[in-house]
Amino acid sequence: MTEQNHYDLLVVGGGINGAGIARDAAGRGLSVFLCEQDDLASHTSSASTKLIHGGLRYLEYREFGLVRKALQERETLLRMAPHIMHPLRFVMPYVPNRRPAWLIRVGLFLYDHLAKRELLRGSRAIDMRRHESGAPLVDTIMRGFVYSDGWVDDARLVVLNALDAKERGATVHTRTKLVSAKRVNGEWLAQMRRADGSIIAVRARALANAAGPWVGEVLGGALGQDVHHGVRLVKGSHIVTKRLFDHDHAYIFQNPDRRIIFVIPYEQDYTLIGTTDAEFTGDPQQVAISDDETRYLCDSVNRYFRRKVSPADVHWSYSGVRPLLEGEDTGNPSAITRDYRLELDDSDGAPLLSVFGGKITTFRKLAEEACGLLCHALGQSAGPWTAGKPLPGGDIDSGRFEPFADGFARRYPWLPAVLARRYARAYGTRASRVIGDAKSIDDLGAEIAAGMHEAELRYLRDVEWATCADDVLWRRTKLGLRVEAGRLGSATAALDRWFASADASATH
Repeated sequence: MTEQNHYDLLVVGGGINGAGIARDAAGRGLSVFLCEQDDLASHTSSASTKLIHGGLRYLEYREFGLVRKALQERETLLRMAPHIMHPLRFVMPYVPNRRPAWLIRVGLFLYDHLAKRELLRGSRAIDMRRHESGAPLVDTIMRGFVYSDGWVDDARLVVLNALDAKERGATVHTRTKLVSAKRVNGEWLAQMRRADGSIIAVRARALANAAGPWVGEVLGGALGQDVHHGVRLVKGSHIVTKRLFDHDHAYIFQNPDRRIIFVIPYEQDYTLIGTTDAEFTGDPQQVAISDDETRYLCDSVNRYFRRKVSPADVHWSYSGVRPLLEGEDTGNPSAITRDYRLELDDSDGAPLLSVFGGKITTFRKLAEEACGLLCHALGQSAGPWTAGKPLPGGDIDSGRFEPFADGFARRYPWLPAVLARRYARAYGTRASRVIGDAKSIDDLGAEIAAGMHEAELRYLRDVEWATCADDVLWRRTKLGLRVEAGRLGSATAALDRWFASADASATH
């Protein structure tokens, strides 16, 4: 079957905003083509702190509208994908010389009441000497506060949005970079280059530029447009250590510089610590944590924990460049708004929508607003629909993950418990598609690397656009964390050989 080359909408960018827009647009009946220059979620959207949150600290900058919008979205998202998202309780130790207790109480009161809550519990004060979260902390911390937000597997969130878009008719091409696009006779004529150098030509009635850190580059380069608004690039880095505490709460720590750091249970056996905020002017594809950032994060933890950590304890680290909305000049990157701006240009007949800024928590709302603007410009009447629809694998009865995971394990008693839980978490109700007709662990095929059997690799390749080891080890899963020290190179090579062999077989 020959792929069509004329679409209603061309979406540039396979991060969370691009994938969200593609999903929403496809569900409204638009024919959609999405191109991503690398892998889905390969940059900013897989380098977050993995939180679905209102942004408690943004209240300090009077970002009440943004916080309310994000708070409204938390429970909507938690219902959409209870396998890759879940509620999380956060503990804020009280330190008198940071922020006064009355200010924290006012902030938490607003956080509890700016939007309706059904799934998430409200905030309260706690005695650190009695609460389980106080045990790992230094003796001088005796009071604190606890509140709710949400956790998300950010990279899988992007993939599931793209997958839902595909299943609603969208065409999704990864490793496909937009080279040029111009308006011709009231529509966009675009050329894209695949990784193998071949060119795809596509015509589209409208174009959505959701290229994240590259939004300005796409506008001024491939599209040849004037750039009226920009994004301010801010690097955020995280470190991962072995598990630092035994309970299931996360921490939010206040630093002397008034920044906050999250310390979060991560992948069962690890602790995630981040993030930093630093101005960035280089190539977003080459971003990496600095020694100073690593020391900063370790020092932040050491102010609060009895057990001290050092750069030698860092098991893994990652960095991303956040494209924040450019506004008033401020020397403090933490004060830059996390809100977004949608700019629609339909002066020449073929609409162009550019996305500036944004955050994971508000991606669905951003996509809804973007598609509303695009549909109006294109004369389409279809309205919003995503708020009540689960993402692939998220149609879990009653929305409760634990009973589902228990039932899944009973259904496949031959699966090792760790593997059964990972499949349930990653794929939800679609985990059975990964297993297929397998009746034993041997039926899943060879274990190529780090708990990754061939059956899962085939699923990730055929359904979720995975093409190499990094796609599998660090985005579709986090199994790279579990590879023994010194063996990551061989595991990566084994997976890359598997993909190469599968590609070779497909050509014969």
